[in-house]
Amino acid sequence: MLKNFINDHYLNDENIDNLRNIYNQSKPFNHVEVNNFFKDDILNQILNNFPDLSKLNSYEKKNLNEKKFGLEDQSLMPIHLRDFISFLNSGPFLKYIQKITSIGEILISDPYLSGGGLHETKAGGFLKVHSDFYIHRYLKLDRRLNLLIYLNKDWKEEYGGNLELWDKKMKGCEKKIYIKFNKIFLFSTNDESFHGYPDPINCPEDKSRKSIAMYYYSNGRPDKDNLLKLPNTTIWKNRQNINEVDNNYSLKDYLRKFKLLRKLKNYFF
Repeated sequence: MLKNFINDHYLNDENIDNLRNIYNQSKPFNHVEVNNFFKDDILNQILNNFPDLSKLNSYEKKNLNEKKFGLEDQSLMPIHLRDFISFLNSGPFLKYIQKITSIGEILISDPYLSGGGLHETKAGGFLKVHSDFYIHRYLKLDRRLNLLIYLNKDWKEEYGGNLELWDKKMKGCEKKIYIKFNKIFLFSTNDESFHGYPDPINCPEDKSRKSIAMYYYSNGRPDKDNLLKLPNTTIWKNRQNINEVDNNYSLKDYLRKFKLLRKLKNYFF
């Protein structure tokens, strides 16, 4: 099954070990980026059938923190996209990325694509630096990994939209992940995985930033991930000397600051 989608080069044990080493040694948080990961004909077919999410979407975000479109509803996706997402949520693929990440807990996919699926950002769009929600709103599982698959061809650097990885103290961007067709970016999600493309995209009106976003979960996570005292929502971060984001926390989020109430977390998510 893996051979039907992934280029053979990334399926041998030596290259899997190499990807694992890169993932576990990367800064500012665990990650790996891989070019030409999937078979080109599959992603070409997906790109050619990628819908205009300004016309067909599950949601549109338009606020201080983000300006983009997303499609979670698989029933609205072309069949080639549905089949590809089914593969990305399959057992063989989860076992494969578990080898790369060395996560001890069994990985679980998200049939709802909550917050994931198809993403599209048009000219003027952005995504401010943030860390992600960490408990699935329906399944109550711990979010562990993000997999981003980029679908843009001939994307010029001056268009912007490259993913920035920031240090945990938000002193600066430590690395940029440049957009390229058939590049994947796999990274750990916790309270220190700050990422985004905070400056408005400057691409022509007939182009847009297109990607597939898959999120993976587990039942439990390491204690060192210091998350339970945080609101189970996107945590937006200002860049240095720039007041540009809005964290609108609920009463439930504030109650999480109290240790006793955090022990009853299943009642408050």
